[in-house]
Amino acid sequence: MSTLPIDLAQPGAGQTIRDQLDARGIDVTSVVNSAGFANLGPFHDAELPDLMTEIAVDVNAVVEISHAFMPRLRQRGDGFLLNVASMAAYQGNPTMAIYGAAKAFVLSFTEALWHEARDTGLRVLVLSPGATDTEFFDVAGDRADGGSRRMSPTAVVTTALSALERRNPPPSVIPGRSNRLSEVFGRVLGRRRAAEMVGSLMNRTAARRP
Repeated sequence: MSTLPIDLAQPGAGQTIRDQLDARGIDVTSVVNSAGFANLGPFHDAELPDLMTEIAVDVNAVVEISHAFMPRLRQRGDGFLLNVASMAAYQGNPTMAIYGAAKAFVLSFTEALWHEARDTGLRVLVLSPGATDTEFFDVAGDRADGGSRRMSPTAVVTTALSALERRNPPPSVIPGRSNRLSEVFGRVLGRRRAAEMVGSLMNRTAARRP
């Protein structure tokens, strides 16, 4: 297995990846957009270049890579496009405002692509995990989990693959029963209370983990 190192924060990353794979004679059958990171802390305290890099990786790169490969995936009609959002997509996220907004974009964007790809054979899915035990926290810091229990990457991937294997895959899926209940609970609470609840969790976690 070989890797192709690309800076996803740079404009044109999707086209660069496609061109380099073409040069190597690699036929892409499916695409997973899972790269992403978060800046943790109040929005007004963050450095603007850091926030713009976060948007470039979490939003722009997803759009560029999806656009670069979508025509071929639709033509093949037997693969999938999987974009990774987050439970952060479902409400405002105090101390991770850009990350939550970026993942809300990924959720809405991918659900739209799911509808556009119907009847082509291409399966489009957005995966919205909660806190997962990955390198994400090496950048965002341990406090970014809001004190929630982290799922294993294996459990998250298994949920995605199970959804893709359905005869009629849904546009989106949330791994973990507690995460699914949290999404429903957030809708019942309303957007104001949901944002307040997340803010309180993040503040309590910050107080416990210096």
